[in-house]
Amino acid sequence: MAEAAEPKNFAPKNPPKLEPPKENPISAVQLAKCDGTDSTSPIYVAIMGTVFDVSGNTAYAPKNPYHVFAGKDASRALAQSSLKPEDCRPDWEDLPEKEQGVLKDWFKFFSKRYNIVGKVHG
Repeated sequence: MAEAAEPKNFAPKNPPKLEPPKENPISAVQLAKCDGTDSTSPIYVAIMGTVFDVSGNTAYAPKNPYHVFAGKDASRALAQSSLKPEDCRPDWEDLPEKEQGVLKDWFKFFSKRYNIVGKVHG
């Protein structure tokens, strides 16, 4: 029998005012350009194909700890709690149930902090 999951509180201490989620199609090429290396572009991170604007968090800027996720669908890396560039890929469906649960937790975490600006398309 599986243990009941402990409820987790993903709400930030000071919740930001988020815009309604957008469904804009964002190509992988466009996503890659939003990696923080161009100060005129936003910084995006995608999780399970949903694109979040993380521009307001300097941790995703170049030379900072989570920059490895910027401009990518980092689903697999987040699920595996990995900061390795080679793990920043969109494929996650083959991961064990526990890692898929970690990924879903990350999705909830991001969705309470960052605006959803679109979906990875094509």
